[in-house]
Amino acid sequence: MRSFLKSLLILGLMAVPAKAESVDLELVFASDGSGSIDNEELRLQRKGWADALMSEEVLSSIRNGPVGAIAVAFMEWGGPSSQVLVVDWHVIRDEASARNFADKLMSAPRGATGYNSISNAIDFSVRLVETNAYEGTRKVIDVSGDGPNRGGRSLEEARTDALGKGFIINALAIRRPGSGRPGGPGGMPLEDYYGQSVIGGPGSFVETADETRPFAIAARRKLLTEIAGTGGAARHASR
Repeated sequence: MRSFLKSLLILGLMAVPAKAESVDLELVFASDGSGSIDNEELRLQRKGWADALMSEEVLSSIRNGPVGAIAVAFMEWGGPSSQVLVVDWHVIRDEASARNFADKLMSAPRGATGYNSISNAIDFSVRLVETNAYEGTRKVIDVSGDGPNRGGRSLEEARTDALGKGFIINALAIRRPGSGRPGGPGGMPLEDYYGQSVIGGPGSFVETADETRPFAIAARRKLLTEIAGTGGAARHASR
C-alpha cells in the first residue's frame, strides 16, 4: 500500500508543470522571409535585429527592467504553410547572452518560401509564446515586412485572436520608394496599412525603415520602445 501511495505521489508531481521563468518581456521577432526578400535583404534584416539586440542602449534598457531579462525568439515567414523558427527562445540579460542569440541568428540557413501570410505568422508566433517556458509581464509579436497580407486565414481573425489573448502586435514597415515593391492595398502607404490592419494592443505602433532611416536604426529604435513598454511615437493602433 505504501509503495502504491508513493507511486501516486510521484505521478502527481510529474503532472505538475514546471514553474515558468519570469522575464520582463516575451518577444517574437516575426520577420519577412518571403519571396520578395532577396538573400542580401534577408541578411540585412537579421543583422539589423542582431546589432540592435547587442547595442549598449538596448542592453541597458533590459537591465533596467524589474527582472532585468527578456525572452526572445526569431521566426521568418513566407506563404501560408511556411513559418520557420530560426532561433528558439533565449533569455537575454547581458552582452554574452545577446551575442549568443545574434551569432545563431546570423548563421542560420534561410527556410521560408512563398508570399506574405502575415496572418499565419501571427498564429505561429502566438503558439511559440504559449508553449515556451517563460512568463513575462508583456507578450509582443514584432512583425516586419515589405508588403501586405496575401494568403492564409483572415488577417483580421488572426489579429483579433492574438489581441484577445493579451498579445501586443507591433510592426516595422520596410519601405523602398522606386523599388516596385508593393505597399498596401490600393496604393496605400505600407505603414498606414500596418497601422490599420496589423498592429494592435496597448501602445502598439509602426516603425518605418526607408531611405531616410536605415533598417538597423529603425530596428534599434523599435526594440528600445518595446522593452521600455512605453508605446510608440510613430503610429499607434486605433483600437
